Amino acid sequence: MDARCRSTKPTTVKAKPTTKTVDGDSTKASDALALPLYITNAVFFTLFFSVVYYLLSRWREKIRNSVPLHFVTPSEIVSLLALVASFVYLIGFFGIDFVQSLFLRPSGDVWTTDEDDERSIVKDDSRKVPCGAALDSSVPHQVPSPVLSVLKSVDPLPVPIKLNEEDEEIVKSVVIGTTPSYSLEAKLGDCGRAAAIRREALQRITSKSLSGLPLDGFDYASILGQCCEMPIGYVQIPVGIAGPLLLDGREFSVPMATTEGCLVASTNRGCKAIHLSGGANSVLLRDGMTRAPVVRFGTAKRAAQLKMFLEEPENFETLALVFNKSSRFARLQNIKCAIAGKNLYTRFSCSTGDAMGMNMVSKGVQNVLDFLQEDFPDMDVIGISGNFCSDKKPAAVNWIEGRGKSVVCEAVIKGDVVRKVLKTNVEALVELNMLKNLAGSAMAGALGGFNAHASNIVSAIYIATGQDPAQNVESSHCITMMEAVNDGRDLHVSVTMPSIEVGTVGGGTQLASQSACLNLLGVKGANRESPGSNSRLLATIVAGSVLAGELSLMAALAAGQLVKSHLKYNRSSRDIANVSSS
Repeated sequence: MDARCRSTKPTTVKAKPTTKTVDGDSTKASDALALPLYITNAVFFTLFFSVVYYLLSRWREKIRNSVPLHFVTPSEIVSLLALVASFVYLIGFFGIDFVQSLFLRPSGDVWTTDEDDERSIVKDDSRKVPCGAALDSSVPHQVPSPVLSVLKSVDPLPVPIKLNEEDEEIVKSVVIGTTPSYSLEAKLGDCGRAAAIRREALQRITSKSLSGLPLDGFDYASILGQCCEMPIGYVQIPVGIAGPLLLDGREFSVPMATTEGCLVASTNRGCKAIHLSGGANSVLLRDGMTRAPVVRFGTAKRAAQLKMFLEEPENFETLALVFNKSSRFARLQNIKCAIAGKNLYTRFSCSTGDAMGMNMVSKGVQNVLDFLQEDFPDMDVIGISGNFCSDKKPAAVNWIEGRGKSVVCEAVIKGDVVRKVLKTNVEALVELNMLKNLAGSAMAGALGGFNAHASNIVSAIYIATGQDPAQNVESSHCITMMEAVNDGRDLHVSVTMPSIEVGTVGGGTQLASQSACLNLLGVKGANRESPGSNSRLLATIVAGSVLAGELSLMAALAAGQLVKSHLKYNRSSRDIANVSSS
């Protein structure tokens, strides 16, 4: 198999002499341009987008005026020629260097340079195998040791990576701008090696040390094209375990990735109180991801006509068939519309199986928009997302209608447990919840924030299990309720969370660490027997963990233990030692 991997022995670079400038840099082909390369790029970018905007405007006018599209004016012909010319230039994405590499490829199997090439040290490898696939599959993917021998030093100055002669030349080409940093994975075919070279180049460009940022021990091929671009390492976040959480008759050990002291310990105490009281119960109310495009018409009347068409029950079956073609799991549930002048916002809701479903619902929405374009040719699609969804922003529509999974979780905590484990009493908890979580949040004008710290638990579980941390915004919408029951002896506590957005497939869930945390909860991957059940179970676990966290923090506040606990568990002993010695 032609893997084209480097030999483990350093390869001698046999390069023909290149023309040198006074400063010692080789003459680049782009130096022959009348303008500097960055100005040339800016000119072509401006030309391309200006022409595209002009042609789209003309196209809309022709549609509105019923003029055939093939009738073109001289100005449109010139614009088309300019579009082709600028597109040919921009196909290299950032100008001449990459375009030349497409036509001036080295012919040998070794890394060579040529007088007619720019200092294109990196050979443009056009193989089709995925990054890392050429490595020996009999051993775990590891980055070559010559690249990843990072000097373990605490020196604040940049600590150079030990590089062989080939990698050193590639780093230099990245530093001077000959080789784009973003193209290293495609050119090298080794994601780990690309990350190490990019990291070293960044240290030299910025003169800042990255010695505290780990590089080795991570499978960079696993994030290519789906999780992170241009990696230079990874951040370490400790993962703690809270539990067991007794929820719906099952026990769960809940992984929480956080750097906030007391958070895991507090949630663990809440889990203990719930367990000693017989466990918590949960109910899934809704399960549907949403996407809301915004379209514009010439008049508000036309926008209203489309609104009535979409909300007509007789049309729903046809629209659902069109929508559901996007995936075997996507199933359209409902469409809700809102008008602002001549602009129409349509909120599509659909089930998405075990995926969080943003991409799935977006594909289905695009299918419906294409279908509607036939009957509403004057419909101008402004954006596939019009913020009526609403994604990663606090919004009343999510608080009221729900988004993702809507869950209610409740438990009755025995009075003895409240006193012995939570160190407070039922009456104090009920009063505090009313004055803090309900009245206090209302005084603050909170939107979905009628709780003590739901976002703490949601964020920690999301990071540990590979969810989108930014969706913590709406996923943390929660109202915590407490009341005395059984003649005031026991405490009924509940959390209602209308928009928990989670998935067990796709995105960061496939990474090794996050996949292990999902496996710990018993929800790894897709459930083939009952699609969607894994993600729904994960949502109830999130709600149950929030219930435990709310219970423990509210008890600490009622008992006056919050400051004492944080001074004990949320302070670095090293920092305190430094302060005491100064």
